[in-house]
Amino acid sequence: MSDFDLNFYFDPVCPFAWMTSKWVRMVAAQREYKVDWRFISLRMINADVDYDSHFPPGYESGHQAGLRMLRVAARARAEHGRECLGPLYAAMGAKVFDSAPRISDDRTDYTASRAYVEPILAEVGLPLELADALEDTAFDPEIRAETDEALALTGKDVGTPILHFQPPEGIAFFGPVISRLPSEEQAVSLWDNVVGLASFPGFAELKRSLRELPQLRALGVEPDEVGVQEDWHGGSRRQKK
Repeated sequence: MSDFDLNFYFDPVCPFAWMTSKWVRMVAAQREYKVDWRFISLRMINADVDYDSHFPPGYESGHQAGLRMLRVAARARAEHGRECLGPLYAAMGAKVFDSAPRISDDRTDYTASRAYVEPILAEVGLPLELADALEDTAFDPEIRAETDEALALTGKDVGTPILHFQPPEGIAFFGPVISRLPSEEQAVSLWDNVVGLASFPGFAELKRSLRELPQLRALGVEPDEVGVQEDWHGGSRRQKK
């Protein structure tokens, strides 16, 4: 039996994972769930994809930034325990997505340099030398193992996040993908409906590929606004299958 009520697999540069994580924190606080924050790398998922022909500009640098930040998170977990990951991911996500809008969609503005990561570490009281892990590929096998672990729960035609409720025997699913943050009351109702649907043994998929841009300032959408709709494929804005 797991010590956690929910395993949440995240990549720090995925806006939908960030939105879902904010909702999950609301649910966890009301239901007193204990969440284990785990790793899934979009860069590793797309290791064999030609980014230039399959994705809009900036995606490869963004996914690589996510991998670099996950290396820092992996070292933080190894040296300071699993409990540091919740605050660390919260600080990473807030800096990446809840900051002022980006000038363009080119994700090279958060390439996970030391100058970018060190203030995040300082904010959550972690040593700045953890930023040394940005370039440390020794953590990649661990990140790949958790990425494979997440995909084994759902299948491979998914994105991030992946949630595993009541592990190890409980249900797992990709998403849910949400673009708007619910109220406190809506958060629990949404959770109960998602878990209820996913708990049916024969359930496989309920999906729309049209998505609103999430209510995130970095994407130019304020919390009281509705983002424009885009058509996503296979959990990402791929231009080709």
